[in-house]
Amino acid sequence: MLVSIKKVGQGSRHAFLVLVAVVLVCLNLRVVFGGVGPLIPYMHLTAATASALTAFPPLCMGLFAPLGPVFSRRFGHSRALFLATLILVVGILVRSSGLSGLLVGTVIASAGIAALNVLTPVFIRHNFASERIGVMMGVYAMMMGGGGGLMAAFAIPLYDAAGNSWAFALGVAVLPALMALGALLPLFDSAKPTQVLAQRRNWSEMLRKRIVWSLIAFFGVQTLVFYAVLAWLPAIYVSKGMDAAAAGFNLAICIFAVAVGGFLGPMIAAKHDDQRSHILASIGLCIVGLAGVLLSPPWWAPVWVILLGLGLGAGQGIPSVLFAKRSVDPAQMAKLSSVVQMGGYLIAASGPVLAAALHGWSGGWTWPVAVLLALLAINAIVSLPGGRNHVASY
Repeated sequence: MLVSIKKVGQGSRHAFLVLVAVVLVCLNLRVVFGGVGPLIPYMHLTAATASALTAFPPLCMGLFAPLGPVFSRRFGHSRALFLATLILVVGILVRSSGLSGLLVGTVIASAGIAALNVLTPVFIRHNFASERIGVMMGVYAMMMGGGGGLMAAFAIPLYDAAGNSWAFALGVAVLPALMALGALLPLFDSAKPTQVLAQRRNWSEMLRKRIVWSLIAFFGVQTLVFYAVLAWLPAIYVSKGMDAAAAGFNLAICIFAVAVGGFLGPMIAAKHDDQRSHILASIGLCIVGLAGVLLSPPWWAPVWVILLGLGLGAGQGIPSVLFAKRSVDPAQMAKLSSVVQMGGYLIAASGPVLAAALHGWSGGWTWPVAVLLALLAINAIVSLPGGRNHVASY
């Protein structure tokens, strides 16, 4: 068998179909956003529209995260994934219809991805044996980061090939989404809702748990730094005298390192019951990398952006392991994941805006990066309870 499947009697064909579905779904988790940054200079947007276009994704992924458990309870694992991916397809098509549909389509696509962010780790836990969870969570984070990086790399060539059409370049993201829909169809026979998924848990009870707030802090701050780096890393290096092409290349290196860290972080963390050291390692890499970006000469950039990317990638992937380790069943995992992602993405949405505001106030990048470093240092303390070997009753 290609993978270890939990359910007895499921053969290699089912294992292969599940693996393909996971890979394709995970590939779509950031593809829709990857091409936006490179294309913004060619879209002739107002400053307000451009700001909204970059701020809406994390904000919407926080607001719509509760859709994941709702879909699971009503439709079961695979059908819920299919519905969320279908919403993503609709959002991509609306967004690619022109300026009139740009922001509306972004909101719709972000809603689909918000549900997928919650549902995909639960689908992995439901279908894969415990000894495979770490590897598959690594695949989840790696494909998520790699998909966004590929779209960022091909956005401008697609724009040029389509005769300077940004709508076409963004619309290409629908192709992997359609492939994911096709991969999920054969799994519908195993997607019926179960009694355990029908159980409801009160959010207020969960928010009274210290471990939940610790997980929100870890995920939220790591994601805040990720979006701030994604938005402003090239600008930081341009301000240090690097040309724009080289600064963009260093961002590409960082995104590639995010994919690598996203694979290695959860794979290593899942082998242990206590993840506090892994949390500290991911935050430490971010601190070292970000400090190097700020303080070192530009020719050292590849070293620091690789370390930064590895830490950011691990920080994006390890939470999915924590959701599995700190819950007793898929229903609880879905609820925990949605609560943490809702709070975390709402925190993260302030990242690019915070960095831009501090840059405007100070006239440089020292203060913005220093504040990000301070947030990471605080996060190293408040995140530790979430890594302790403990399963709470939510």
